[in-house]
Amino acid sequence: MLARSSAVRRFARTDAVRLVIATLLMVAALGSVLAIDALPGPFAGPGAIVGEIAPADILAPRALTYESAEATRLAREAARAQVQPQYDYSPERGQLTAVQQLDALEQLLGPVDAAFAAVLTPEARQASLRSAIPHLTSAASETLAQLDLVQWSAVRGELVRVLNSTQSQEVRDALLPDLRGSLASRVTIRFPQGQRSLAAEILSPLIIANSTFDEAATERARNEAANLVEPVAIPIRQGEIIVRRGEPVSEIAREKLDRFGLLDPRPDAVRAGGWFLLALLSVVLLLAWIWRFRSQIWHRSSALLLIALVLIGASIALKVTGDRSVLPYVVPVAAVGLLLAVLLDAGAALMVTSVLALLGGAIIGSVEFSAYVLFGGVAGIIAVRRGEKLSQFVQAAVAIAAVQIAVVTMFTLLGDRDFTGFFELAGAAGASAAGAAIAALGSFVILGNAFGITTSFRLLELANPSQPLLRRLLLETPGTYHHSLMVGNLAERAAEAIGADPLLARVAAYYHDVGKLANPVAFIENQAANDNIHDELEPNQSVALLKAHVANGIDLAYQYKLPKPLIAFIPQHHGTALMSYFYARAREQAIAYAGAIPGTPAAQEAAASVDPSRFRHAGPKPQSKEAAILMLADSVEASVRSLGTPDEPAIRAMVSRIIRERLEDGQFDECDLTLRDLDRIREAFVAQLLGMYHRRIAYPQNKIVEIESRRAAGGTA
Repeated sequence: MLARSSAVRRFARTDAVRLVIATLLMVAALGSVLAIDALPGPFAGPGAIVGEIAPADILAPRALTYESAEATRLAREAARAQVQPQYDYSPERGQLTAVQQLDALEQLLGPVDAAFAAVLTPEARQASLRSAIPHLTSAASETLAQLDLVQWSAVRGELVRVLNSTQSQEVRDALLPDLRGSLASRVTIRFPQGQRSLAAEILSPLIIANSTFDEAATERARNEAANLVEPVAIPIRQGEIIVRRGEPVSEIAREKLDRFGLLDPRPDAVRAGGWFLLALLSVVLLLAWIWRFRSQIWHRSSALLLIALVLIGASIALKVTGDRSVLPYVVPVAAVGLLLAVLLDAGAALMVTSVLALLGGAIIGSVEFSAYVLFGGVAGIIAVRRGEKLSQFVQAAVAIAAVQIAVVTMFTLLGDRDFTGFFELAGAAGASAAGAAIAALGSFVILGNAFGITTSFRLLELANPSQPLLRRLLLETPGTYHHSLMVGNLAERAAEAIGADPLLARVAAYYHDVGKLANPVAFIENQAANDNIHDELEPNQSVALLKAHVANGIDLAYQYKLPKPLIAFIPQHHGTALMSYFYARAREQAIAYAGAIPGTPAAQEAAASVDPSRFRHAGPKPQSKEAAILMLADSVEASVRSLGTPDEPAIRAMVSRIIRERLEDGQFDECDLTLRDLDRIREAFVAQLLGMYHRRIAYPQNKIVEIESRRAAGGTA
């Protein structure tokens, strides 16, 4: 690297002051935007009482997941309610109860068995059977009296079976009435209805509960079920409606409001501190990067102000739309990268886009959105290039849309694969890309003029020959005008070769010598057939005239309101180079005045008395690649024109000599040119000059005209 490395550039006191002031202002503005949701909530006081009607929609100011005491309580209550009442039944108890009740059945049926066993008349047996089981209804007693021994034996066996099967199972005390009422259905259907009803009435008092409600066991089971329920975590997305206007406030809604601090009129200082810390880190690192790698931006307050405004403006847009699910994806955030790439440079645009992607991810609470902003912005910066044509903005919009849709697709495939949401976000990505290109195209000229930044459109306008200053240059100094055009061709081709700004180099070449308008005949390209006035002047007088064209050029440039970046080329295109022709003349005159013989020590002493600093331009040295290219193109064009035979060896030798002289003179110490750049510039100059000075066919008629013109001139003389 020929220029002094930025790694060794000192951080001066002025840099420190600039950093502190810029940091304080940017952090205050950006932090206030980010921390706006830490202010007191709008839902405090009586409106937040449970059961009261909400006066307005209340949205979640940020994403939050918390353990809800109220939701956990409701879940545990639901788990307790699902637990069935606990009873003290056991199979052993059921078997014991069945045996006991079967014994009771035998005792109850003893009189009936005796009536059938005794030798009685039919009438006497029926009378005995009617009174054998006292608790029977008259209908059941009559049914029993009508049975014969065979029928009774069948009924008696069924009674034993039903009682045993029923009492062997769990019989809850709460269900005992229902069970007794359904005994007739348990009797085999082969028995007539009357006999089934008789069996039910006989068994009804013998069916007893063998399972009693256990309150303690029930409570234990419910507690165990409740304890198994994990605390309920409620996720809340940013912008989610917590309470709808006109609806009563629920316990859970009030709990959410409390979690967000919306019930407390005091600001959330802790959260605000976090936002301001994020703003501080972002701003300090951004400014440090600019100081370290973009000194030309660092020392321009207007450029820093532009960066601050677009960064804060984009943050405001994201903060306003951040509580919606799709709307942030529509915001044309990529316009920030496009604007800065066109107005400043791609590196600064990329850095600001990266910071904005980080801020956007924090505001929206989504890594997906951070990637969406970063990748889309980078694609736009790559595609827009210098923004010299409308087509480049269209290409940028297409690139942004394609990349943003790819990001949305990627996270859809990695996530829950919500394809309905995917199509919404894809549409938002397309709208965002179009909006970014339109916003950048519609505002970059205005912003460029407002912040003193020369845009490509402004340069194209200044390159038009109808510009008043160029028109004067053409009419009043045609030789300088032609020289400037040739220098512009050389500078543009060299700038393209090393990746510099070719349009800036060309337009700067058009205006670099406008100071010659103040005294056109002082410069040889405007003298035509006139005598060279420098032949009559002392070297120091000639040097003063040549130096004056720089100051005059700056004055004219301000008078015609040229952009300041373009004016900077006027003194830089000469740098502090030595005017070697007049310096050599001064040395020759010094030797002659001393009466010394050239080559002797006395002559050398006399020549050494001439101060070379008086024959150098005031500078400064070129501060950019474009200014260094202009310096070389200016010298090369003038020198090559003086060649008698401008063939390739002569042109290449001349170009190489000029580049070597400027390099050895230290003219490139303050710009970022490399030796490789100089090699490419040399080849670009040679190729361009060979095209400009190519050989032409000597047409016979042209030769005749030349001979006749000379003959006529001789005759006149």
